[in-house]
Amino acid sequence: MELFLALLINGFILAGIYALIVTGLNLLLLESNIFQYAYPHLVVLSMYACWFVLKLTGGSVVLGVLSAIFSGIILGLLSEPLFRSVSKKGASMASFIISLGISIIITDLLAREINMGIQIAFPDSLKGTASLIQFGLAVISLGQFLAIIGSIIVVGLVFYFLYKTKPGRAIRAMAQMPETARLMGLPVKKLSLYSYTIAGVLGGISSVFLMMAVGSASSQLGDGLAIKILAVAILAGLGNLRGGLISALILGLSESFAMGYLPGDWTNAIAFGIIMVIVMIKPQGIFGTKS
Repeated sequence: MELFLALLINGFILAGIYALIVTGLNLLLLESNIFQYAYPHLVVLSMYACWFVLKLTGGSVVLGVLSAIFSGIILGLLSEPLFRSVSKKGASMASFIISLGISIIITDLLAREINMGIQIAFPDSLKGTASLIQFGLAVISLGQFLAIIGSIIVVGLVFYFLYKTKPGRAIRAMAQMPETARLMGLPVKKLSLYSYTIAGVLGGISSVFLMMAVGSASSQLGDGLAIKILAVAILAGLGNLRGGLISALILGLSESFAMGYLPGDWTNAIAFGIIMVIVMIKPQGIFGTKS
C-alpha cells in the first residue's frame, strides 16, 4: 500500500508537468496551426538557463527560478518569427520540419557545448527535498507538493484566460474559424504574441517543476520528453485542451506504476504503445481535435 501511494504521488507529479507542457503545445497548435515538436526541448533549455544562473549567483533559488521562466518566454517569442510564414501558408509539414531542426540543434548544443555534455544537477534548495508529509514509504516533499499544487493552479489560470477573458476567446476564435476571425478584424499578430508568451510562461514553469521532480537534466531529456508529450497530444486529439489534461493524467500514472511494478525501463515503450494503439483505432484521438 505504501509503494502504491508513493507511485501515485509520483504519477500525479508527472501528470502535472505533462499537462503544463501539452497545454502550451496545444495552444500553439490552435493559434498558429503548427506542431511545435521542439517545445519540450525549449523547456529543457530553460532548465539549463536556470542552472547557469545558479552557478553565477552562488545558488540563488529566486534568481534561478525567475531566469527559467524568463528564458521560457524569450525562447517562445524568438521562435514565433520562424513559424510565422509557414503558419500563414498552412504548411503544417514545413512547421514540423522546422521544429524538428530546432530540437536537433538544441540537443547537439547541450551535448557538445554545455558542461562538456555531462548531466547537470540542481541543488537541494531548489528541489525542495525536505519531507512535508510521510506515510511509510510514501513521502511528499516540499518540492513535490509545490509541483502538484502549482501545476493545478497554473493550468487553471490558463484555462480561465482562454475561456473567460476577451483575448482568450479571441485566440480560440482564431483556432476555430481563422478566416472569419481575420475578416472580423481580430488582431492576428497580437494574438500570436499572446499565445507564444503564454506558451513560454508554461514552458518556463514546467522547467522549474521538472527541476524539482527530477533534480537533474541532460542533453537527451528533451528527446524523451518530446516522445511523452507527443503521446499525450495524440491520445487526447491534437489541439484538444481539455482532453490533453486527462491524457496527461493517464500517461503520468501509467508511467509511474510501470516504473514501480514492471522490470526494466518501460516508460518509452508505454508512450509509443499508446501512440500506435490510438492511431490505429481512432486517428483523431480519444476526445477529437481542437476544442
